[in-house]
Amino acid sequence: MDLDPVFLSRLQFAWVVAFHIVLPAFTVGLASFIAVLEGLHLKTKDSAYLQISMFWIKIFAISFGMGVVSGLVMPFQFGTNWSRFSDATSNVTAPLLGYEGLTAFFLEAGFLGVLLFGRQRVPQSVHFFAALMVATGTLISTFWILAVNSWMQTPQGFVLIDGRFFPDDWFKIIFNPSFPYRIAHTVIAFYVTTGFVVMGVGAYTILRGAYVAEGRRMVSMALGLLTVLVPLQLIVGDQHGQNTRRYQPAKLAAIEALWESKSPMPLTLFAIPDEKGERNMFAIEVPYLGSIILTHSLRGTVRGLKDFPAADRPPVAPPFFAFRIMVGMGMLMLMTVALGWLLRWRGRLFTAPWYLRICQIMAPAGFIAVLAGWTITEVGRQPWTVYGLLRTSESVSPSLTGSDVLLTLIGYMLVYLIVYPTGILLMARLVRAGPTAMSTAAAPIESGLPAQPILALPAEPKQERSAP
Repeated sequence: MDLDPVFLSRLQFAWVVAFHIVLPAFTVGLASFIAVLEGLHLKTKDSAYLQISMFWIKIFAISFGMGVVSGLVMPFQFGTNWSRFSDATSNVTAPLLGYEGLTAFFLEAGFLGVLLFGRQRVPQSVHFFAALMVATGTLISTFWILAVNSWMQTPQGFVLIDGRFFPDDWFKIIFNPSFPYRIAHTVIAFYVTTGFVVMGVGAYTILRGAYVAEGRRMVSMALGLLTVLVPLQLIVGDQHGQNTRRYQPAKLAAIEALWESKSPMPLTLFAIPDEKGERNMFAIEVPYLGSIILTHSLRGTVRGLKDFPAADRPPVAPPFFAFRIMVGMGMLMLMTVALGWLLRWRGRLFTAPWYLRICQIMAPAGFIAVLAGWTITEVGRQPWTVYGLLRTSESVSPSLTGSDVLLTLIGYMLVYLIVYPTGILLMARLVRAGPTAMSTAAAPIESGLPAQPILALPAEPKQERSAP
């Protein structure tokens, strides 16, 4: 059997990144949510905010730890699997990744200790500051990682000498054409992901009839955030699409499975792309709508895949279906938010069991959308690692064999399939215990309550129940 090291290296990196990205998608938003809760508790002295914050800090600690461990694997892959890419781009990418470590990782690591273990050791104001710094660190980390990824998507600010990229203008490298849209789209996606998890957990506590007050507050706060961010994401996503049309037209053609340049262009709701035949089967199309959405014009033209050499085209099916999954999740999110406000207006937000179950079902919606968006971004960039300049086939390590990659891929798969379910089970146990069960686990220094480790897993929840 012929084991292609390029394909297997791509598969290995995809496996690692797909598992890793769901954790920042949660922890970035959760860190900010915890900072808000700590600030509200500091200002209002309302113990409910403290209880909810301590509840989510424990979950954050587990997910953050898993994210750090799974993320550390990726830099090693640059050396083992993608050494030619690293050699060609290191003058640009290495400083950016170094800044991520210096400005974000150390900030997070330093103040995370205060956040997790300092409740009894520092004043509330200092603990709030630590939460704020951890949240800031996660956003700074996102900034630098997306600066690297965006430069690979829309490279600028460099000179190419003997096959190596050298920085010429750092401002253009960092703030490359796709970076503003990508970071806005990604950060909002991370916040939306966290918002639906918080709302789903809050709905779960209400339906159980335990810790109802805390559950109501979580649902209410999450609904308020999502009311702003879900519609905003649709606007930012549209602008991101306009940027893709300008700088990565082949990717946009693959997203739409558009083979011929068309004006006006229909919107393809569903199809089965046939790459060999360069056509779509069983296509369901809406006339003119593609031009309206993609060009903001009734008769706007979008370039088709046949305008590009076959060797320069990305795979069509993965970005085509992933985009429709992402948009579908977005529409379901918007409907969930709209239903929430209708029920709030009728005074039934917390007393409609069917809606609370919908909130629970929608809890993983953000993760699905993020994974779909990542698939669009990375598969749509193929066959390039640096778009239009460095091919994926030219980026893999020269002495790498397929059997080597297959062996490590199996190892990664086994480890991740052990670590991730274990982490999810631990977090599920914390969710089942509920916020109030932790009220004495890490009380503020002013209270004088005995200190207990913030990371100690709680006992089974008390049988306190109250009607929704």
